[in-house]
Amino acid sequence: MVFVGVDCGAKNVKVVVIKNGHVVGRSLVLAGIDAKSSSKEAYDKALRMAGVKEDEVKNIVATGTGKKEVTFAWDTITEVVAAARGAIHLNPSVRTVVDVGAEEGRAIKVDESGKVVDFAINEKCAAGAGAFTEAMARALEVSVEEMGELSLKSTKVVPMNAQCAVFAESELVTLVHSKVPKPDMARAIHDAIADRIISMVRRVGIEREVMLIGGVSLNVGFVASMNRGLGLEVIVPEGPEYVGALGAAIVARER
Repeated sequence: MVFVGVDCGAKNVKVVVIKNGHVVGRSLVLAGIDAKSSSKEAYDKALRMAGVKEDEVKNIVATGTGKKEVTFAWDTITEVVAAARGAIHLNPSVRTVVDVGAEEGRAIKVDESGKVVDFAINEKCAAGAGAFTEAMARALEVSVEEMGELSLKSTKVVPMNAQCAVFAESELVTLVHSKVPKPDMARAIHDAIADRIISMVRRVGIEREVMLIGGVSLNVGFVASMNRGLGLEVIVPEGPEYVGALGAAIVARER
């Protein structure tokens, strides 16, 4: 039997197709200004990859900030529930899930069944999410991927107060004028983002194992900063940006 999860986020739409308990197809499409059309495009693309027809699908569950735009979905769930269920499915030993996307971050404490025990969301400022990373990369005139690699070459800790994306960019300009090496600035950016996320994680309580998901977890510099800040090595699954969609697909199967 075929079930589908659609995660319509602020930047991308992710779709996961599961058949007989296994992921057989997935896709990622830019949400753009027409999330409704982008969601259908991502859905069709994932079905083609899975090699299944639309009439074989038994249930579709949507999640994400734009879940209401997924008009072909049969049901919806919150991003917190989707992240928790997807993470536990991938690694049953996980008890803390950190989900960092384009516009917000979430810290989720889960039990062994994947049930949400507690959670916190950072949605008031982009300084704790992927949009901030992209803005800082543009200011450094490098790609996000290059900035992540650069930060690993840092030899000096440079403090940065990233309480606001606007002020942080101004602070970065000051560092540039002070001739601070790019690797040190790159690390300062990632450390500042990680500090905001970690403070949120501490509010719900850190319990091992800790899984980091969402598109920002593809950034090696951010992962390194999280590891240093938490004093442990977070788990980054394969395809971390698809975990929410996977969780939605699992719920679709259960319902």
